[in-house]
Amino acid sequence: MPLRISDLLARSDLALSVTYDVPPRLLDRTIEAATVSDLPVPGKWLQGGELLMTIGLLLPSDPAACRAYVREVTEGGAACLALGLGQGLPYQEAPAPLVAAAEEAGLPLLTVPDEVPFIAVTKAVFDARADEQREVLHRAFATQRRLTAAAAGDGLRPMLAEWTAATGVGAAVLDPLGRLLATGDRAQHTPPPQARDLVERVAARGLRGSASSTAGGQQLEVQPLGARRLRGLLLLTGRPDDAARSVVPGLVSLLSLELERRHLRDEPERRRRSALLSELLAAEDPAADRARDMLHSVGLTAERVRGVVVEPEDGREAANGAAGEAAAAAAQEMAADLALAIPGGLVRVTGTGPGGTPGGLIEAVVGEDLDVRDVLARFAPHRPAGIGPATAPEVVRVSLRQAAGLLAVSRSAGAPAEARQSQASRLLLDLGDRRTLHGYADSVLGPLDLADNGEELIATLAAWLETGGAWDATSRRLGVHRHTVRNRLDKAMDLTGRRLDDPDDRFDLWLATRIRRGGAATTGTGGRPAPPPPPTRPGR
Repeated sequence: MPLRISDLLARSDLALSVTYDVPPRLLDRTIEAATVSDLPVPGKWLQGGELLMTIGLLLPSDPAACRAYVREVTEGGAACLALGLGQGLPYQEAPAPLVAAAEEAGLPLLTVPDEVPFIAVTKAVFDARADEQREVLHRAFATQRRLTAAAAGDGLRPMLAEWTAATGVGAAVLDPLGRLLATGDRAQHTPPPQARDLVERVAARGLRGSASSTAGGQQLEVQPLGARRLRGLLLLTGRPDDAARSVVPGLVSLLSLELERRHLRDEPERRRRSALLSELLAAEDPAADRARDMLHSVGLTAERVRGVVVEPEDGREAANGAAGEAAAAAAQEMAADLALAIPGGLVRVTGTGPGGTPGGLIEAVVGEDLDVRDVLARFAPHRPAGIGPATAPEVVRVSLRQAAGLLAVSRSAGAPAEARQSQASRLLLDLGDRRTLHGYADSVLGPLDLADNGEELIATLAAWLETGGAWDATSRRLGVHRHTVRNRLDKAMDLTGRRLDDPDDRFDLWLATRIRRGGAATTGTGGRPAPPPPPTRPGR
């Protein structure tokens, strides 16, 4: 137990006395050390929590100066002040101005009798502190033994339960996504809401550091768990005392060891799910019921799923030899992390990556509602990744193929690339340099720019292409007769030398009009392509 002022007063061998009716809350102050000083300004020599002893050699006598002296001692952080009394000393009893100043400032003022030397008080303080430290060590060793014994049991919960029983501090282990794996309290099923930001902050840094905060009057602390990679997070709820604090590193080590053991133990299951994914993708035309049953068998019950492909290592860094083996091992580690984070755990590593590199590619099948970007940011940061469109389970191999095709786009953009039908043109146009794209558009539409009614010709051409060649829809969009649309397009084709019934010409015209109308340049409000310019002349 910490040494308090009341503990010193209770020792008959010291015979300390209070000089006024000190409130009990002040007598509960903890004594950290004992020191002697007769300086008139001792504050800068204090660190806080001291029992400051003085014989009052330079003690002022007037009330104002006494208040200044007491303020100096209080601001220095002293827990209490003790005045030595006796024959040959300046004071035989505590002076009234000093007593009044101490009572006014809420500073306990004690007296030390003549027969008790200051060194006796100092030894008593440091002996008590040494006893306190020994008690802390004994409790820490006892707690560590209980944790070690619990670690020989099955799972995380026995260790967490022993920790909470020994320290009174709540503990829970979360996976890297913040989902509860185990807790010392059976009644707790989810982490406290106020811990969410703290957990996400530590998880984002991996094994590089812990964090703590106080939320709603509750002390929270998060420690990363794992050996070489982040396997989980330890959430402590409460304020550990000195004994418990010294055991936290041991608890982190034991929990990390258990999570690494669990990681190795789960390897056969990961292999089984990888084989299941290979079986699902091997069938050219799997039955819908069969595909859904395979996904349901691993707990993936989403009606629609999508394929995800990740390139774990740069092929140039993993070309051969030891580097290739390291790349393959890194791919397996990353795949294991993704399997842990993805519901269903349907993840596999292909044999080779782009260009036949040993690292391979990581393929995964996830539910449509999973925040794939969050998972990739956590477990595959800064790696090229493609996200395929949502499909029925029996055709997920198509989604995976599209995801693989987006790796080059992701590598260029520095972020995961997602296949969305509504963004296909944006994705294509974003690949090119602005100057190059606009130069291309000028080469295709240049003849129309030189025409007197070039703007309305380009606007009509763009509207016709966007409506899929529907004459009536184009005329309604532009507010002109359908014959006007036809006449304008005939003129546009004459000027450009293109044909609307030629697929290559039609694609060139579509791409050029998209570039002109915001596909790679300016956009309208809300990030949408700017609307076509209005016709400059009324239609016929």
